[in-house]
Amino acid sequence: MEMTIAERHSMILKRLEMKGYVRVKELAKELGVSLVTIRKDLKTLEDRKMLFRSHGSASFRPSQTVERPVNEKELLWADEKEAIASKAVELVESGESMIIGSGTTTLAFARALPGDGSYTVLTAAMNVSFALLDHNAIELIQLGGQVRKGANTAVGPYAEEMLSNFACQTLFLGVDGISPDFGLTTSNMMEAHLNRRMIESVQRTIVLCDSSKFGLRGFGKICEVNDVDVLITDERAPKDMIQEIEDQGVQVIFP
Repeated sequence: MEMTIAERHSMILKRLEMKGYVRVKELAKELGVSLVTIRKDLKTLEDRKMLFRSHGSASFRPSQTVERPVNEKELLWADEKEAIASKAVELVESGESMIIGSGTTTLAFARALPGDGSYTVLTAAMNVSFALLDHNAIELIQLGGQVRKGANTAVGPYAEEMLSNFACQTLFLGVDGISPDFGLTTSNMMEAHLNRRMIESVQRTIVLCDSSKFGLRGFGKICEVNDVDVLITDERAPKDMIQEIEDQGVQVIFP
């Protein structure tokens, strides 16, 4: 017997409550209806302010990221960020040259780097530089440019021009949003462009991203998921999205 519209809506909301995130294709297959029908259902539920739609999916929270000051973001998901940072340090080799992007998880990574490590660090994030000032064994290079005060980082053509003069081994990148279909994003267009240039200038890109960023989409697109080599996240990340990311050739690591 075919489900009524009300029954489908109830089932969709139950799946959202269980997972926090649903995909159109999975719902259509599970409920035995067309993709068009599911999209109409999601549109109706969004109009009732019961969920938020993004491309091919829906969630209980807005899919668009909201830019917050870095000192406010630092308080959110702090334990997960520290665990991700500690795991990332395990991937660093002695004598490595690296770029550390902006963000609170990458800041936690910078703070976790051992003081006696012999590294070269290139960064546009001023708080990352301050975190490494007392590490005498680390050669530190600060990119300059237009300062995003709320994010404590430099962006723009001057930062990108400086970046073009260096070749580093690894980029440790933070993001504001990640999804298998839309890729990696951040809330600022200029920062997204600088991050893209960082990816192009390194041999390996490692993304440090807690599970709250999954399914979200920032204003500026950085890259596709398959442009990334490694993703480090926490165990609360949606398993279906993790599988899709792994299917695109990305190694996913948990603390």
